[in-house]
Amino acid sequence: MSVVEERQGRVLVIHIEREAKRNAIDRATAEGIDAALNQLEDDPALWAGILTGTDHVFSAGTDLSEGVSLRTGRGGEYGVIRRERRTPLIAAVEGLALGGGFEIALACDAIIASRTARFGLPETRRGLVATSGALFRATRALPTNIARELLISGRYLEPERAYQLGLVNEVTESGCALEKALALAEDICLSSPHAVGETLRALRAMTAAGDDRGWHATDQAVEALLASDDMHEGISAFFDKRTPEWRGC
Repeated sequence: MSVVEERQGRVLVIHIEREAKRNAIDRATAEGIDAALNQLEDDPALWAGILTGTDHVFSAGTDLSEGVSLRTGRGGEYGVIRRERRTPLIAAVEGLALGGGFEIALACDAIIASRTARFGLPETRRGLVATSGALFRATRALPTNIARELLISGRYLEPERAYQLGLVNEVTESGCALEKALALAEDICLSSPHAVGETLRALRAMTAAGDDRGWHATDQAVEALLASDDMHEGISAFFDKRTPEWRGC
């Protein structure tokens, strides 16, 4: 199984476990995340959730070898990106959170990162654009110029700087992200679950119009790239493990 769940009191911990593939998301993994988050929303005994990877990697995003849709009915991309949640979800990040992996973290309500964490959006280096919310969520979570730099350069963001910029809630020692995420989840569970749910609903309502514009702009960018030589070259180069030869069209 590529997704493993464990209950710790009122907290559901969801582990992505495809380390041989850097926890890249395939169809089975997206469905596993979706099922776990459905349980988190539907079980009144669960008051908080944590989404994490393995000891060495959070997620490298989409498994490009799949070639299938990774959207689910309730959660959207990866089972989480477009989900309307009333139960708080924390990302506990060890190692790389790249592309869709970073976008999964951006879809959560808080991010706890160890000193091994690295955040990046390498899509443009593959002739692509970020399609799972980073085009607008990164600019909310980070200063605009920093988000723009990540989106167009493929550079990594170190955890200490991510904390200083307000993206990350807490930086931990290596191997301690889940422990600190559990501590935050337990603090959340001291609050009224109804009050927490209404708070998240209100916050989501305040950004809903911006999300709609963001998804529309993302769809336009994807449509413009679908027939481009650069997109096909970037994907081919990725599988061939070579440097792309861009044509700019």
